[in-house]
Amino acid sequence: MVYREEFKVQSNHKVCTFHDVTAQTREIAARSGIKNGIVVVYSRHTTCSVITQECAFDMSMTGMETLQQDLLDVFENFIPTQRREGMYLHPGPKALKFAEEHDEDARGCHNTDAHLRSSVIGRNVTIVMVDGEMDLGQFGFIHFIDFDQTRARERTVQVMIIGE
Repeated sequence: MVYREEFKVQSNHKVCTFHDVTAQTREIAARSGIKNGIVVVYSRHTTCSVITQECAFDMSMTGMETLQQDLLDVFENFIPTQRREGMYLHPGPKALKFAEEHDEDARGCHNTDAHLRSSVIGRNVTIVMVDGEMDLGQFGFIHFIDFDQTRARERTVQVMIIGE
């Protein structure tokens, strides 16, 4: 059996946004009626990722959980946030022309760091479901991350459950 639902999350402007989507995913898993199988949580957005991680309990001075801030700090060392033109080859003149033709501003195209970060982490997670419960461990949570800091946007989280 295959069951699919999706829901929306709203990203923030000028900051990477972490969304805890564990509760929504659990609700979808319960509605599916599937007892044993896999749960796939996926982003079709190429500047977003989905991860599983434990609750850090502590908050950084930025208002993020400490593990979330640590992840961004690590990325800043090897995939710096794109703060100006020319930091990366992307976007080139063809990409900027395409964006202009589709009513997107040039600033919105300068999100190469978000594309690269998403490529490194990936855009989905797969979680085993046993006896109707996702096996996330005692402290596991599912986070949808929007790495794009160019503007706030509504994003779609997709959940597909395959099993019996």
